[in-house]
Amino acid sequence: MQARRLKAALALAASAALAVGAAGCAKSERDGGDSGEAKTGGTFVFAGAGDPKNFDPIFNDDGESFRPVRQMFDTLITHKPGTAELEGGLAESWDHDAEGKVWTFKLRQGVKFHDGTPFNAAAVCYNFDRWYNMKGAAAQSQMIYYMDVFGGFAKNDSPDAGKSIYNKCEAKDDGTAVLTLNQYKGAFPGAFALTSLSIASPDALKKYDADTVKQNGDSFEYSAFANEHPVGTGPFIFGGWDKAKGEITLNRNPDYWGDKAKVDKLIIKIIKDENTRKQELRAGTVQGIDFPAPADRKALEGEGFNVINRPAFNILYLGINQKNPKLKDLRVRQAIAYALNRQQLVQTKGPGGTKVADQFMPDTVLGYAPDVQKYDYNPEKAKQLLKEAGAENLTLNFYYPTDVSRPYMPNPQEIFTVLANDLGAVGIKVNGVARPWNGGYKDDVQQFGKQDLHILGWTGDYNDPGNFVGTFFGRAKTEFGDAAMTEMFDAIAKADGTVDEAGKKAAWEQVNRDIAAKWLPAVPIWHAPPAIVVTKNVKGLVASPLTDERFNTVSVS
Repeated sequence: MQARRLKAALALAASAALAVGAAGCAKSERDGGDSGEAKTGGTFVFAGAGDPKNFDPIFNDDGESFRPVRQMFDTLITHKPGTAELEGGLAESWDHDAEGKVWTFKLRQGVKFHDGTPFNAAAVCYNFDRWYNMKGAAAQSQMIYYMDVFGGFAKNDSPDAGKSIYNKCEAKDDGTAVLTLNQYKGAFPGAFALTSLSIASPDALKKYDADTVKQNGDSFEYSAFANEHPVGTGPFIFGGWDKAKGEITLNRNPDYWGDKAKVDKLIIKIIKDENTRKQELRAGTVQGIDFPAPADRKALEGEGFNVINRPAFNILYLGINQKNPKLKDLRVRQAIAYALNRQQLVQTKGPGGTKVADQFMPDTVLGYAPDVQKYDYNPEKAKQLLKEAGAENLTLNFYYPTDVSRPYMPNPQEIFTVLANDLGAVGIKVNGVARPWNGGYKDDVQQFGKQDLHILGWTGDYNDPGNFVGTFFGRAKTEFGDAAMTEMFDAIAKADGTVDEAGKKAAWEQVNRDIAAKWLPAVPIWHAPPAIVVTKNVKGLVASPLTDERFNTVSVS
């Protein structure tokens, strides 16, 4: 059957990451995965590195927001713990027609939302229809994942949005939801596991005005649902966000359909300073931290902490905003690439196992092209290109985030400093602009495009080239500032819509070659394996290559 071949081809895209993911899983299990013998109850306190934006899944795209969201909400499809392999979530099984346009989900029975309302096919369709019909500020408030996956809304308010591939969702019966797309897209079925596409209670969405989003200057205000009453089906229930104390409290859901949480309470304590996070870990006031600095890992292991290294399924890049006319010249962008001593950066600032990146996805992802044009460190070549372009006296505003550590970017200020020095060495003057991660940096960079250069990155959500290259460069984005790169957008859309596996692989390889040689909207920097650390009395944590940890398996003895 063609449909079966299509499903097999899609599954192959994930297989390359499974061995990688299994390594993280095996490490976790050796270090205490046998949680059945551990004490249950009590409280697990985990240190977050930054404030979440809010708790409405569709309005988020960053790890600090997703960490609490993942504990409260479920998706139709999820990943087997410790891997990038897909398995059933709220849907026990799924299938599609031969063209990959009609997706049928057989749903779990007896599942309830935290407010007691039943989970069923009508609830699934309500969520998909809600996303599709977003308008006004809600449709523009950085709904990055929805736009990247579906392409547009029923009525687009933004010129950046195109025609949505979403057509309709039908509840055939309580246990069967049928989603119809206008065209095949390579993101599926993996995209159904996106945290952004978590299923929320329709009653709560309506009761707490979830779609009421207001824009005030450079920022957005979200609803009571997003900030005070998030309601999903997950193993933890929202217990409050004390912004003054910087604590998010989640309580055990005794009626969870899956493996119930082993702790009674989960607290995510926001500690923005890295040294303070380490101090509280050592003092025992928190039992887990994420993304420790590379230099700290061996010391923490020596002190008896469990340091779990995840495989690198990510990318750090230097973004180039072509809103600046000087940066529209390919020679200038190539000069920037040649100016960066990325190998030295890897050796001095990267975690162990970090590798220089030459394209915008790991080599385990389908479509990786080993023969792309590479930009090895060559400051003389950089100076020559700047001279040819008439840009010898270039001054650029270089934005970088504060108060955050990301899996691909453990210390943004140190990375900025090294890259800025490299640029200065070839005659590019850099004005550094430091902005807080949420409520500053991301808005300035992705929403308003105030920067010339910036550092940002990505941890893959599922193993498909569209989740990396397509997310970054599949459509016009303020972050890169050139809506005229239609050749690139069209090439990515064609690759993403190729059903045949061999054809899809070849199309994505050519996209990667052309991004490096013809378009260069950004410079890939590195792939860095992030770590997560817990105290020795914490058992059952399963580290994820997608940084997609679920804390219902965790116990504290």
